[in-house]
Amino acid sequence: MRKNVFIRFWAYLRYYKGSLYLAVFLKIIEAFASVLEPFILGLIVTELTTKLIAHTPIDVGKIAFLLVIYAVRGIFSEIGSYGSNYFMTRTVQRSIYDLRLDLSYKINKIPVSYFDGHQFGDMLGRFTNDVEVVSNALQQSFLQVINAVLTLLMVIGMVLYLNLQLAIVVIVSIPLTYFSAKFLLNKSQPFFKRQADVLGDMNGFVQENLTGFNIIKLYGREEASAEEFDGILDELQDVGFKASFISGLMMPVLNAISDLAYLIIAFWGGFMVITGSLTIGNLQAFVQYTWQIGQPIQTLTQLAAMLQSARSSLERIFEVLDEDNEVSEVTETLSGDLTGQVIFNHVDFQYNEDKPLIKDFNLEVKPGQMIAIVGPTGAGKTTLINLLMRFYDVTKGAISVDGHDIRHLSRQEYRQQFGMVLQDAWLYEGTIKDNLRFAKLDASDEEIVAAAKAANVDHFIRTLPGGYNMEMNQESNNISLGQKQLLTIARALLADPKILILDEATSSVDTRLELLIQKAMKRLMEGRTSFVIAHRLSTIQEADKILVLKEGQIVEQGTHQSLLDAKGFYYDLYMSQFIQTAE
Repeated sequence: MRKNVFIRFWAYLRYYKGSLYLAVFLKIIEAFASVLEPFILGLIVTELTTKLIAHTPIDVGKIAFLLVIYAVRGIFSEIGSYGSNYFMTRTVQRSIYDLRLDLSYKINKIPVSYFDGHQFGDMLGRFTNDVEVVSNALQQSFLQVINAVLTLLMVIGMVLYLNLQLAIVVIVSIPLTYFSAKFLLNKSQPFFKRQADVLGDMNGFVQENLTGFNIIKLYGREEASAEEFDGILDELQDVGFKASFISGLMMPVLNAISDLAYLIIAFWGGFMVITGSLTIGNLQAFVQYTWQIGQPIQTLTQLAAMLQSARSSLERIFEVLDEDNEVSEVTETLSGDLTGQVIFNHVDFQYNEDKPLIKDFNLEVKPGQMIAIVGPTGAGKTTLINLLMRFYDVTKGAISVDGHDIRHLSRQEYRQQFGMVLQDAWLYEGTIKDNLRFAKLDASDEEIVAAAKAANVDHFIRTLPGGYNMEMNQESNNISLGQKQLLTIARALLADPKILILDEATSSVDTRLELLIQKAMKRLMEGRTSFVIAHRLSTIQEADKILVLKEGQIVEQGTHQSLLDAKGFYYDLYMSQFIQTAE
């Protein structure tokens, strides 16, 4: 049986339970002080009215004593309110900090396959929105729920103490108020959810149309776009009206119930005052308690939805924390740097059990060789690299590097031997120098410049404002895509890897820059084992061996010229690109 997520979250709160208990204690004081107010005022009213009616001297000392108690009560109420919020905020924020820290650690331990199966937006939502929902719910709702429950219990106790008959009226109004509020909330909630969905549709529509504004103008789609937007606005207006109208009925309905209870207590209590079975001060207290009943019930009803959202968010967060970590069976260690000998020995692999991708794959790569991998989309090119990098483990067979089965090596130690440049150039917010140093944190400025020169990117960097100290923005769009690719190649070279992997590394580079990269890579790949995935076949003509993949199998292998002479699948691929280029 799965543990309740709120109970499980106690593992984070318990480290700060001192602050939590203090917050609850101060909230109890605040609630008690709040409930005590009508009773003290009732005593004052009783003292004044009875003495005035009887034309006897007012007991000033008693009145003064009651006023002092009232003032002290007010001070304790304020201290309780401020103190409980302060300590609760501190408890929640520290617990959420620990939760975020655990998520950060976890994300570096779970396998790459997990990210392949989850959308980026979904993962981002768990780290940001879901954690924030939990934080807000605990910080805003927890103490309010305690205050509401305590207020109800104390009010019931006070009215029972004052008068049993009138207490029945107040107690009966509690479930009536609660179920009325819950009914209206259940009716309005679907419209609020639909309102949020339509609002998301509207935001998406606006973003999409602003992004493609030129295309809309080009094809004369302005009127159609405006009509579609009008349709979204009409639905938003409709569901927004229904949500606001139904939820707006809550206060009138709850006030009507309170008014009814108030009228009953006023008439019945007034009669009891006349007959002398109830003091006028206690009647006044009953009236105040009647009004105090509605607010906590409404609070409990409204916070139920917030707590439910927090529960859903916690479930999504714990789903990530419960994921299995990457399997680590380290039985071998590298005695030194790799030479770059790679052997695929009868390798099978499949992402899904019913869909085998690579079957009985065999390959031997000698140190220093450049291996090019080509083939149509879905042939398994990137999958081979994922297996080599241990982003995934083979289903059958083995991959060995320098005689070591890579499954028996530490992933971190093993991957430090690799340099990798992906098709999607990734840079982060910071200086160009910091981005290059990302591959080797202890690299000196001279090493950074040397790597940039080797990648033929030094001149470009120096033409930028600030040179190596130019700040990249968050999206890294203050330089071109091709320039970003050059920087990522320089970053990989700075690491001085023993095995180099280029996955469509020149796909975003123009012809002139491509020639510069090829010249630099020819010099720098000397002595390194290199794997190059390319659709642009002109970039791999000097490869020592070209592997032609189709449906996870090597259908051809050889040098560029030998494969052209064979006039097989590679020949067809090359000629199709040559003809397209010529046209």
